[in-house]
Amino acid sequence: MKLRITVDGKTYEVDVEVSEPEPPRPSYVPPTAQTRLPAASPTSIPSPPASAPGTDEAKVCRSPFAGVVTRVSAQVGQSIQVNDVLLVLEAMKMETVITSPLAGKVARINVNAGDAVQAGQVLVEFT
Repeated sequence: MKLRITVDGKTYEVDVEVSEPEPPRPSYVPPTAQTRLPAASPTSIPSPPASAPGTDEAKVCRSPFAGVVTRVSAQVGQSIQVNDVLLVLEAMKMETVITSPLAGKVARINVNAGDAVQAGQVLVEFT
């Protein structure tokens, strides 16, 4: 292949040899309109579960994010202190230890190992 190149006002004619073939092109390329993703609507984001009537928010531990319970460390009736381990949640292959936000006694555990939970779901209730 011959090319004509101009450098500093001087024109040169050069022979160029192509050493690699061009990469293959796909045989089918979808039209642009079909490749667009639909815009997310604000209603597509799930809201946290509503509190049951009479739930004292100061005496519950809620899930900070959606995930799967991998281990439950607390037991009903157990006395706990602030930052004692209640359970472990896994999300995106990362485990997060959920600790007690208050000192007291475990009244009820609403999840078991293997359960999927939503953000804001009540995990543990205290007395």
